Amino acid sequence: MDVPQLWLNALQGTLILFFAGGAIALVLGIIVGIMRVSPVPIARGVGAVYVNWIRNTPLTLVMFFFAFCIPILAGSRMSSLALATAALGIYTATYVAETIRSGVNTVPVGQAEAARAIGLGFGQVMSLVVLPQAFRSVIPPMVSVFIALLKNTTVAAGFSVLNLGSVNFYLNEIREPGRSDNILQQMMSGENLLLTLILIALIFVVLVLLLAWLQRVLEKKWKVER
Repeated sequence: MDVPQLWLNALQGTLILFFAGGAIALVLGIIVGIMRVSPVPIARGVGAVYVNWIRNTPLTLVMFFFAFCIPILAGSRMSSLALATAALGIYTATYVAETIRSGVNTVPVGQAEAARAIGLGFGQVMSLVVLPQAFRSVIPPMVSVFIALLKNTTVAAGFSVLNLGSVNFYLNEIREPGRSDNILQQMMSGENLLLTLILIALIFVVLVLLLAWLQRVLEKKWKVER
């Protein structure tokens, strides 16, 4: 594998971890967030245990469990990328759930009571009345959660997953002898560790700026719709 292809594969690994892990976190987080405000005590209890247990466990330990324990329990080898994605999604879902719960709490209680008064069930009240308003109020904190997810993808580097966090390790394996005077080539080839780390940081800055831009677009769009 040549150096440019390694960088492309590393960037692809980071994006897969981010988007796939984010999708898992969003779906699971919404479900758990609804459970946290459910009128059913068992649902609230399960949601609270999940959030408090996973959120208070270091991500490295969650990743370790998925990387080494899940394959043993399953009795078969599994993709390191898939396991890391699942770990990131399940871990980040706790923060999504708490963000959703905080958004639900910003919706006036009277609106939910009025919806129930006309015969709507809990699911209908949440999907038609509460969640649409809650999502608008949680855009900034939700984007912050996904920015944290993006940066947390580097933790997967310690579990044999090729991404931007592990690209320098792989560069050491394919580095060719000799030294280039071109700064960009030094960055990409790993000849200068500091320059390589700066390049990785710049890529993350660009990705975070894209998320910040998306946040502004959504805020502006939904503000007009209010």
